[in-house]
Amino acid sequence: MAAARTPQGDTGTGGSKGVKGSSRLSGPGRVGGSFRAVGRALHLPFTGTARGIRKATHAHGAGESGLGKLIELHGVNGAGDVMITVALASTVFFSVPTDEARGRVALYLAITMAPFTLLAPVIGPLLDRIPHGRRAAMAGAMLARALLALILSGAVVSGSIQLYPAALGVLVASKAYGVVRSAVVPRLLPPGFSLVKANSRVTLGGLLATGIAAPIGAGLQQVGPRWPLYGAFVIFVAGTFLSFTLPPKVDSAKGEDTALLAADEEHLHGPHRRPVKRPGLRTVGPAVTHALAANASIRCLTGFLIFFLAFLLREHPISGQSAAVSLGIVGVSAGVGNALGTAVGAWLRSRAPEIIIVTVVACVLGAAITAALFFGAILVAGLAAIAGFAQALAKLSLDALIQRDVPELVRTSAFARSETLLQMSWVLGGAVGIAMPLNGTLGLAVGAAIVGTGWLTTVRGLIGSARRGGATRPRVA
Repeated sequence: MAAARTPQGDTGTGGSKGVKGSSRLSGPGRVGGSFRAVGRALHLPFTGTARGIRKATHAHGAGESGLGKLIELHGVNGAGDVMITVALASTVFFSVPTDEARGRVALYLAITMAPFTLLAPVIGPLLDRIPHGRRAAMAGAMLARALLALILSGAVVSGSIQLYPAALGVLVASKAYGVVRSAVVPRLLPPGFSLVKANSRVTLGGLLATGIAAPIGAGLQQVGPRWPLYGAFVIFVAGTFLSFTLPPKVDSAKGEDTALLAADEEHLHGPHRRPVKRPGLRTVGPAVTHALAANASIRCLTGFLIFFLAFLLREHPISGQSAAVSLGIVGVSAGVGNALGTAVGAWLRSRAPEIIIVTVVACVLGAAITAALFFGAILVAGLAAIAGFAQALAKLSLDALIQRDVPELVRTSAFARSETLLQMSWVLGGAVGIAMPLNGTLGLAVGAAIVGTGWLTTVRGLIGSARRGGATRPRVA
């Protein structure tokens, strides 16, 4: 064949055509390969990050049980919520002078939080009635917030009255999601996982997503007030579809019943309640009710600190810093404390969650008293960090107590109702924070009184419960 092609090569025609043809075949191949290599390099950070996230969320059996998908869904929920928070905070709080901002935030709380305090007690019992539709309920909460984000995107620019009912809807949908999520976690426990460990994983996923989304939302806010809400719309639409990827067992209500937040069986027999055959299965026990009260005091304190410090630091920022930087320092301190408390809760193994709750509430009380007596920037940031740490660890300990003391028959309902009560406590604390004068010592003294009341009224019952049950009850890990 080489000999037969030689004459054409001698003329120069065949040879040149051959070279030309070969170049046509190899050139595009090389270019296509280069484009593919560039494409791989461009989306390697995204695909690599996605694979890393999936590996982390699905570790230790969480992928097989479905807990990994719930962790990812909770991350989406946190990212969407923080986008809306950035947009509303910029509109209601940062865009006007301090005195006007206090009035606008007070109005915002009155129009949104007051109806929420009436609706919140209904959320748990209402969701108890639809245990077979938990995935649909979570998807509905996501879709509702996606649509409300679009309504808010118009309201933040025009300043119309639609801002307040839409914000109320976002708040209610967010808390409804939180209640359902608490009820779903027990259904998705991997083998060898305790409930406190599973909840800490879910919470950490939400905190990490919030930390990533917050600066993105702030950047979008610089582009325009609508853009964080557009981002929230996209995120919540994705969450709507992710909700249906949870395992079907999430919708199973086999063996469940309704829990009452009563400390003993006597509370179950009133003139308006029929006696039950097995009243012991319908009580949550004194340890849980005392732990819930202590958690409510911490949640009330955090709501108080959020609103009180927001206005205090705006008017009297940390020396040498702007108001925005001062708020950022306190916010980061609280976030770091919360993440650390969640991580410690996942790692800690204890036979007495009651003692953990008593200890962390005492630490918050001491920090609040110290910050009130020696008011200063470092102490305020430290109080925010300790409050965040205590809130996370106390909530995980409450989860452990519910897992330990509440029968499985009513455990899911107990989670739903306790979460609703904690959200109402946060609302109450926020309202007190708005009403306070901007005096640091006085305000932190009130905060200390809030958490002190919760500690003093529960410490005896929690320690007594730990002494009675610590030696006989199963280990909580």
